[in-house]
Amino acid sequence: MHIVMITGSPHRHGASALLAEEFLRGAQEAGHTVFRFDTAFECVHPCIGCERCACGENPCVFQDAMRELYRELPGADMVVFVSPLYYHAMSSQIKMAIDRFHGIDNALRGSGKKAMLLMTAADREEHIFRGAAGSYHEMVWYLGWQDCGMLLCGGCYTREDIEKTGYPQKAYALGRALQ
Repeated sequence: MHIVMITGSPHRHGASALLAEEFLRGAQEAGHTVFRFDTAFECVHPCIGCERCACGENPCVFQDAMRELYRELPGADMVVFVSPLYYHAMSSQIKMAIDRFHGIDNALRGSGKKAMLLMTAADREEHIFRGAAGSYHEMVWYLGWQDCGMLLCGGCYTREDIEKTGYPQKAYALGRALQ
């Protein structure tokens, strides 16, 4: 299986980065290929709604790092989103890349891809993830993709916090169990 992992943390060694690393390790050990796109460390412009792309009929007006992601996404069997929770949603860094899916919308909708969401948050309350989970579910429904679950990790503000939990092992197990 070819997996595209899109991360949204501006902290290279933060809590959600550990989730990404462990999921990636498990998936690769299971024989899958993983293309990782770290949005916070790439030049990604926000979609401006100009409609020049016509959902993939024409190139996006921005010739930025999304060109690399645009090459990978259509051939992916699965897309994994990894983000810290920022103000009740996925980070703005990952959201910019997701908004730019519009530029190749025709190639993504109805493609039957699998999807998964991995998130961290400082707060321990489960309800804190509702906004991000709702956005993820709507996106997956719109694209016609198969939701393969979410790993929502509360109480994980720092890498040290998440290292004291079983969440990294759960992320590894999710990657390892993919078929």
